[in-house]
Amino acid sequence: MTDRKPFTLIAAAIFMLMAVVHAYRLAVGFPIVIGGQPVGQAVSWVALIVTAGLSLMLFREARL
Repeated sequence: MTDRKPFTLIAAAIFMLMAVVHAYRLAVGFPIVIGGQPVGQAVSWVALIVTAGLSLMLFREARL
């Protein structure tokens, strides 16, 4: 019998949602401005890779 890890699944889902948001920004190309400074697309590429990777690792951990 496996022990489910609900917190890990929730965290994985949140990271997956953030990865989808970054992918959407890259696909649509809408601008983001923080403190009057525009945020480049490169930031979303890095964030997409990081959040997708964290999501995959957490989903794997939840299966154990």
